[in-house]
Amino acid sequence: MLKLGILKTGRPPRPAIPQFGTYPDMFMGLLGRDAYDWRTYGADQGEYPAAPQDCDAYIVTGSAAGVYDADPWIAQLLDFLRAAKGRAKLVGVCFGHQAMAQAFGGQVIKSPKGWGIGEHDYRVVAREPWMDDGAGFRLPASHQDQVVGLPPGAEVIAASDFTPMAALAWRDQPAISMQPHPEFDPAYAAALIEARRGKVYADAEADRALASFAGPDDRARVGRWIRDFLAS
Repeated sequence: MLKLGILKTGRPPRPAIPQFGTYPDMFMGLLGRDAYDWRTYGADQGEYPAAPQDCDAYIVTGSAAGVYDADPWIAQLLDFLRAAKGRAKLVGVCFGHQAMAQAFGGQVIKSPKGWGIGEHDYRVVAREPWMDDGAGFRLPASHQDQVVGLPPGAEVIAASDFTPMAALAWRDQPAISMQPHPEFDPAYAAALIEARRGKVYADAEADRALASFAGPDDRARVGRWIRDFLAS
């Protein structure tokens, strides 16, 4: 059974955890609790395996932090990702997507476009062997930071007008990353917006984002893509 490590880099708002679980819980729910030998490491608390080879693959979760922040644990995470290059498969989501880009020579900024929240539509611009033949997909977004400089060795595989580097695949290592959240139940994404209403998002911005959840969501489909990538 494939050993799959989760590098936890943040947590949901505490009031949401009893209903929706932690970020590791969400990934286990997306990919199958019994499908892998799961290991969880509190990367945001400096917890890592003894060696990158201790797991066959790692998932880097979302976080409220920015990869350019001076917190010591972020530098430690980037060092671990560089050490894991070619030794384990890597999957990054949201902050994890940005951390991988930053670790491998790309650039991440706090985007002047502001927050991307609600369900977003993404175009497939380069089809990978582990993907189906759909032209696009739809997933919850929750970010202000964006990858704006492509890391050497990486290729954009999905994009949107708001997020031109929405998903990347590396050609020099077995690694993929994406800005949107396939692990988010849309109900959790909506609860997160409500928790931040009036503090992070204006009412009109929150209302527009919440209305977007009336449309389809491709989390199950993208979850299959990740499983197929891990199995490849």
